[in-house]
Amino acid sequence: MAALEVLVVCKGHAFAHDAFQEMLASLDGVNTCLVEHPAAQVVLAAADADRWDAVLFYDMCGIPGIGAVHDLADEQGAPTSQYSQAIEGLLSRGTGIVMLNHGTVQWPFWPLWRQISGSSFQLTDTMVDGELVPGSGYRGAHGPLPNATVALSAQGEHPTLDGLQAGFTVTDELYLKTAGFEASVLPLLRADYDFVQGNFSPPPLAPADQQANWTHPKGSDLVAWANAAGRSAVVATDIGDGPSTYGSASFRRFLANSLAWVASQDGRKWALDWLASRG
Repeated sequence: MAALEVLVVCKGHAFAHDAFQEMLASLDGVNTCLVEHPAAQVVLAAADADRWDAVLFYDMCGIPGIGAVHDLADEQGAPTSQYSQAIEGLLSRGTGIVMLNHGTVQWPFWPLWRQISGSSFQLTDTMVDGELVPGSGYRGAHGPLPNATVALSAQGEHPTLDGLQAGFTVTDELYLKTAGFEASVLPLLRADYDFVQGNFSPPPLAPADQQANWTHPKGSDLVAWANAAGRSAVVATDIGDGPSTYGSASFRRFLANSLAWVASQDGRKWALDWLASRG
C-alpha cells in the first residue's frame, strides 16, 4: 500500500518543532510535508492540492490582533477568499482532516471552521447559534495551572482506536468546553478528570473583565472526536500540546490511525452517512 501523503499546516502558535517533526517522522506509512502560513494557503489553493490524502492542522489563525501577518486574516478574523475557497475545495474533494490542540481553537469567527472542528471551544464569551457561550478554560501552558496527567479511555470500537482499547495516559493541556457539542460528533477519547471551573484558568485572550468575572458550567470530558464536513471525515482532539504527548507511543498510534482513517474510502463514506443521518 502506498504511503499517505499528508500536508501539515502550522504557524501562529509556538511548539517544540524538533520533537513534533520527530513524531511525524515516526508514523509508519505516512509521508508528511510541513508548511507554514502564509505559504500553506498557497499550497492548499494550488491546482494540484488534490495530491494530499489528508491535511493535519496544527496552526492557530484568524484571531483579531494576533498573527495578521502570518494568516492574512482581516480585522474581523475572516480568511482571504482564496483560503476560504481552498478549504471548501478540501471538503468538496473529501480530503481527510485531522486537527490537533490549538488547531481546533483557531478561526473563531469563521463559521465554516467551527462546522469542521465540531468543537464548542471559545476564546471569549461568544454568541453561537443564538446562545451566549462562555470563554473556555485552560489547564496548561496559558495559565497558572500546569498540564494535567490524565488517563484517556477509548469510546467503543473505531478504526482510530485500533490497539488503544485499554486506553493510555498523557500529560497535556486540557480545555474546559461546554458539553453540548457532543450531540453533533462521534466520541473517541475521554479524559478521567473533573472538568469543572475550579480546575481551569480563565481564557487568557478574553477581555480583562471577562477573565475577572469568568464562570463556566461543568464541561465535557471528551478530548477527541470524529466529525464530518462536506465529503471529508474529520478527527479533532484537544490533546497534542507538547513533547510529552508527541513522545507517547499511544498518541502516535492514535494520530497514525486517525490520518489513515480520514484518508480512507471508509472514512469518506462515514462522513456522508454521518451528515445524512443529521438531516
